[in-house]
Amino acid sequence: MANEENRDAQEYEEVAAETGSADADTHAAQDEGAEEASVEALQAKVESLSAAMDAAKEQVLRSQAEAQNARRRAEQDVEKAHKFGQEKLLQDLLPVVDNLERALSTMDTDNPELKAVVEGIQLTHKSFIDVLAKHQVVPVNPQGEPFDPELHQAMTMVANPDVEPNTVIDVFQKGYTLHGRLVRPAMVVVSKAADA
Repeated sequence: MANEENRDAQEYEEVAAETGSADADTHAAQDEGAEEASVEALQAKVESLSAAMDAAKEQVLRSQAEAQNARRRAEQDVEKAHKFGQEKLLQDLLPVVDNLERALSTMDTDNPELKAVVEGIQLTHKSFIDVLAKHQVVPVNPQGEPFDPELHQAMTMVANPDVEPNTVIDVFQKGYTLHGRLVRPAMVVVSKAADA
Protein backbone atom coordinates (compact mmCIF):
# COMPACT_ATOMS: atom_id res chain seq x y z
CA MET A 1 0.00 0.00 0.00
CA ALA A 2 2.88 2.24 0.65
CA ASN A 3 4.02 1.57 -2.91
CA GLU A 4 0.63 2.44 -4.20
CA GLU A 5 0.61 5.68 -2.26
CA ASN A 6 4.09 6.53 -3.56
CA ARG A 7 2.98 5.81 -7.12
CA ASP A 8 -0.13 7.97 -6.67
CA ALA A 9 1.94 10.75 -5.23
CA GLN A 10 4.44 10.46 -8.08
CA GLU A 11 1.66 10.53 -10.70
CA TYR A 12 0.15 13.48 -8.93
CA GLU A 13 3.46 15.33 -9.07
CA GLU A 14 3.90 14.50 -12.78
CA VAL A 15 0.39 15.71 -13.59
CA ALA A 16 0.97 18.80 -11.52
CA ALA A 17 4.28 19.43 -13.25
CA GLU A 18 2.67 19.01 -16.69
CA THR A 19 -0.24 21.25 -15.72
CA GLY A 20 2.15 23.81 -14.25
CA SER A 21 4.22 23.67 -17.40
CA ALA A 22 1.12 24.16 -19.56
CA ASP A 23 -0.02 27.02 -17.32
CA ALA A 24 3.41 28.61 -17.59
CA ASP A 25 3.30 28.32 -21.38
CA THR A 26 -0.19 29.85 -21.38
CA HIS A 27 0.95 32.67 -19.10
CA ALA A 28 4.00 33.28 -21.26
CA ALA A 29 1.85 33.44 -24.38
CA GLN A 30 -0.60 35.74 -22.62
CA ASP A 31 2.27 37.94 -21.41
CA GLU A 32 3.65 38.25 -24.95
CA GLY A 33 0.17 39.07 -26.32
CA ALA A 34 -0.44 41.53 -23.54
CA GLU A 35 2.99 43.05 -24.11
CA GLU A 36 2.25 43.51 -27.85
CA ALA A 37 -1.19 44.98 -27.08
CA SER A 38 0.40 47.19 -24.45
CA VAL A 39 3.04 48.48 -26.92
CA GLU A 40 0.38 49.17 -29.57
CA ALA A 41 -1.80 50.94 -27.01
CA LEU A 42 1.14 53.04 -25.86
CA GLN A 43 2.06 53.93 -29.45
CA ALA A 44 -1.55 54.94 -30.13
CA LYS A 45 -1.53 56.99 -26.93
CA VAL A 46 1.76 58.68 -27.95
CA GLU A 47 0.33 59.51 -31.39
CA SER A 48 -2.87 60.95 -29.92
CA LEU A 49 -0.89 63.01 -27.38
CA SER A 50 1.43 64.22 -30.14
CA ALA A 51 -1.57 65.29 -32.24
CA ALA A 52 -3.08 67.04 -29.22
CA MET A 53 0.23 68.81 -28.56
CA ASP A 54 0.43 69.97 -32.20
CA ALA A 55 -3.15 71.24 -32.02
CA ALA A 56 -2.36 73.06 -28.76
CA LYS A 57 0.77 74.64 -30.28
CA GLU A 58 -1.25 75.81 -33.28
CA GLN A 59 -3.92 77.23 -30.99
CA VAL A 60 -1.27 79.08 -28.98
CA LEU A 61 0.22 80.56 -32.17
CA ARG A 62 -3.21 81.63 -33.36
CA SER A 63 -3.98 83.20 -30.00
CA GLN A 64 -0.67 85.07 -29.99
CA ALA A 65 -1.28 86.33 -33.53
CA GLU A 66 -4.80 87.40 -32.62
CA ALA A 67 -3.56 89.23 -29.54
CA GLN A 68 -0.84 90.96 -31.55
CA ASN A 69 -3.38 92.03 -34.20
CA ALA A 70 -5.73 93.35 -31.52
CA ARG A 71 -2.85 95.27 -29.91
CA ARG A 72 -1.86 96.71 -33.32
CA ARG A 73 -5.47 97.73 -34.08
CA ALA A 74 -5.76 99.39 -30.68
CA GLU A 75 -2.51 101.31 -31.25
CA GLN A 76 -3.75 102.45 -34.67
CA ASP A 77 -7.08 103.53 -33.16
CA VAL A 78 -5.28 105.53 -30.48
CA GLU A 79 -3.00 107.10 -33.10
CA LYS A 80 -5.99 108.06 -35.26
CA ALA A 81 -7.78 109.44 -32.22
CA HIS A 82 -4.76 111.62 -31.45
CA LYS A 83 -4.41 112.75 -35.05
CA PHE A 84 -8.04 113.30 -35.93
CA GLY A 85 -9.63 113.88 -32.53
CA GLN A 86 -9.23 117.60 -33.13
CA GLU A 87 -11.31 117.45 -36.32
CA LYS A 88 -14.61 118.48 -34.68
CA LEU A 89 -12.96 121.39 -32.88
CA LEU A 90 -11.24 122.40 -36.09
CA GLN A 91 -14.53 122.42 -38.00
CA ASP A 92 -15.92 124.76 -35.37
CA LEU A 93 -12.89 127.08 -35.52
CA LEU A 94 -12.52 127.36 -39.31
CA PRO A 95 -15.45 129.81 -39.66
CA VAL A 96 -13.56 132.13 -37.29
CA VAL A 97 -10.59 132.12 -39.69
CA ASP A 98 -12.98 132.73 -42.59
CA ASN A 99 -14.54 135.68 -40.77
CA LEU A 100 -11.13 137.20 -40.04
CA GLU A 101 -10.20 136.89 -43.73
CA ARG A 102 -13.53 138.44 -44.82
CA ALA A 103 -13.01 141.29 -42.36
CA LEU A 104 -9.53 141.95 -43.77
CA SER A 105 -10.76 141.83 -47.37
CA THR A 106 -13.57 144.35 -46.74
CA MET A 107 -11.65 146.86 -44.61
CA ASP A 108 -10.14 149.99 -46.06
CA THR A 109 -6.44 149.46 -45.34
CA ASP A 110 -5.59 152.98 -46.58
CA ASN A 111 -7.69 154.69 -43.93
CA PRO A 112 -5.31 155.85 -41.15
CA GLU A 113 -8.10 155.74 -38.58
CA LEU A 114 -8.52 151.97 -39.16
CA LYS A 115 -4.80 151.20 -39.33
CA ALA A 116 -4.60 149.91 -35.74
CA VAL A 117 -7.75 147.79 -36.18
CA VAL A 118 -6.44 146.32 -39.46
CA GLU A 119 -3.08 145.51 -37.86
CA GLY A 120 -4.84 143.88 -34.89
CA ILE A 121 -6.97 141.71 -37.16
CA GLN A 122 -3.93 140.82 -39.31
CA LEU A 123 -1.93 139.77 -36.24
CA THR A 124 -4.86 137.76 -34.88
CA HIS A 125 -5.31 136.07 -38.27
CA LYS A 126 -1.57 135.32 -38.55
CA SER A 127 -1.37 133.82 -35.05
CA PHE A 128 -4.47 131.74 -35.76
CA ILE A 129 -2.96 130.39 -39.02
CA ASP A 130 0.35 129.69 -37.25
CA VAL A 131 -1.42 127.65 -34.55
CA LEU A 132 -3.30 125.68 -37.20
CA ALA A 133 -0.06 124.97 -39.09
CA LYS A 134 1.57 123.84 -35.85
CA HIS A 135 -1.16 121.18 -35.57
CA GLN A 136 -0.74 120.00 -39.18
CA VAL A 137 -3.76 121.93 -40.50
CA VAL A 138 -2.98 123.02 -44.05
CA PRO A 139 -5.16 125.39 -46.09
CA VAL A 140 -6.33 124.34 -49.55
CA ASN A 141 -6.35 127.43 -51.77
CA PRO A 142 -6.53 126.13 -55.34
CA GLN A 143 -6.69 129.45 -57.24
CA GLY A 144 -5.49 128.81 -60.82
CA GLU A 145 -5.04 125.05 -60.29
CA PRO A 146 -6.91 122.26 -62.10
CA PHE A 147 -10.15 121.24 -60.41
CA ASP A 148 -9.69 118.25 -58.07
CA PRO A 149 -12.98 116.72 -56.84
CA GLU A 150 -11.07 115.11 -53.94
CA LEU A 151 -10.19 118.55 -52.51
CA HIS A 152 -12.58 121.01 -54.15
CA GLN A 153 -16.33 121.52 -54.24
CA ALA A 154 -17.49 123.24 -57.43
CA MET A 155 -20.14 125.84 -56.65
CA THR A 156 -20.61 126.91 -60.24
CA MET A 157 -19.02 126.69 -63.69
CA VAL A 158 -18.31 129.80 -65.73
CA ALA A 159 -17.32 130.01 -69.38
CA ASN A 160 -13.90 131.64 -69.63
CA PRO A 161 -11.88 131.48 -72.85
CA ASP A 162 -8.74 132.85 -71.13
CA VAL A 163 -8.09 129.69 -69.05
CA GLU A 164 -8.15 125.96 -69.62
CA PRO A 165 -11.48 124.23 -68.95
CA ASN A 166 -11.80 122.70 -65.44
CA THR A 167 -9.46 125.27 -63.91
CA VAL A 168 -10.33 126.94 -60.59
CA ILE A 169 -10.85 130.62 -61.38
CA ASP A 170 -12.20 131.79 -58.03
CA VAL A 171 -12.24 130.50 -54.45
CA PHE A 172 -15.32 131.31 -52.34
CA GLN A 173 -13.97 129.60 -49.28
CA LYS A 174 -10.62 127.92 -48.65
CA GLY A 175 -10.53 124.25 -47.71
CA TYR A 176 -8.38 122.63 -45.03
CA THR A 177 -6.67 119.30 -44.43
CA LEU A 178 -5.67 117.79 -41.08
CA HIS A 179 -2.67 115.43 -41.27
CA GLY A 180 -3.35 115.06 -45.00
CA ARG A 181 -7.04 114.18 -44.55
CA LEU A 182 -9.60 116.61 -45.92
CA VAL A 183 -11.56 118.40 -43.20
CA ARG A 184 -13.38 120.87 -45.43
CA PRO A 185 -13.28 121.10 -49.24
CA ALA A 186 -12.51 124.40 -50.93
CA MET A 187 -15.62 125.98 -52.45
CA VAL A 188 -14.63 127.09 -55.93
CA VAL A 189 -15.76 128.45 -59.27
CA VAL A 190 -14.56 126.31 -62.17
CA SER A 191 -14.01 127.38 -65.76
CA LYS A 192 -15.68 125.61 -68.63
CA ALA A 193 -15.17 125.74 -72.37
CA ALA A 194 -16.71 128.78 -74.07
CA ASP A 195 -20.08 128.14 -75.68
CA ALA A 196 -19.75 127.80 -79.44
